[in-house]
Amino acid sequence: MAGSTEDLTGIAGIAAGIIESLGEWGVGLLSLLETVFPPIPSEVILPLSGFLTQQGSINIILVFATSTLGAYAGALLLYWLGYKVGLERSIHLLSKLPLVDQEDFEKAAEWFERHGKSAIFFGRLLPGVRSLISLPAGAERMNLMTFSIFTVAGTGIWNALLIGLGVLLGKQYHLVDQFSRILNYALYAGLAVFVAWLIIRNVKRRKERAN
Repeated sequence: MAGSTEDLTGIAGIAAGIIESLGEWGVGLLSLLETVFPPIPSEVILPLSGFLTQQGSINIILVFATSTLGAYAGALLLYWLGYKVGLERSIHLLSKLPLVDQEDFEKAAEWFERHGKSAIFFGRLLPGVRSLISLPAGAERMNLMTFSIFTVAGTGIWNALLIGLGVLLGKQYHLVDQFSRILNYALYAGLAVFVAWLIIRNVKRRKERAN
C-alpha cells in the first residue's frame, strides 16, 4: 500500500496512513470522525478507500460495511447530544470546534424543519447537512428506529457512490476532487427535482380536495 499512496499529502496522506495501520477498521474510524467533525471530508476518505481496494490490501465489502457502521455510530453520537442538551446548546458547543461553521448547523436544522423524517435520508447526500442533520433529529426526539433506518440507508448510498468512484478512478485518484464535485452537483439536481415533484403533488392534491 505504501508504494501506491506515498505521494499523498494532507488529509488524504493522513487517512492513507490510518488505513494502512488499521485496515478496514481504519476506514470505519475515519467515517466516524468525519461524521462528528465535518471538516474531515468523506469525499476524500471514501474514494481513497475504494482506490486502495484495487491494490488488494483491503476488502471492498468490508470497507463499505465499516464505513457505514462508523458513520452510523457518529450519527448516533450527534443524535444523543441533540437529545440530551437540545439543539441550541448543541450548536453552541460544536460551533466552538476549529473549522466548524455555525451556519452549517443552522442549515441542517432548517432542512430538518422543512422536510421532517425524509430529511434524515436525503440529508445524508448533502454536503454541509449530511453529518449535522442528526442534531435536530435528536433534539426533536425523532423515533430512534426510524432515525437509524433512514440514516443507514442514506449513508449506505453515499458511501457506495464514493467508494465506487475511487474504484473507477483507479490510478487517476488525483481526479477524485473534480469527480466528487460533479457527484455533489448531480445529487443537488436530483434532490431539487424530487422536492419540486413533492410540491407539485401537494398542490394537485389540494386542488382535488377543493373540487
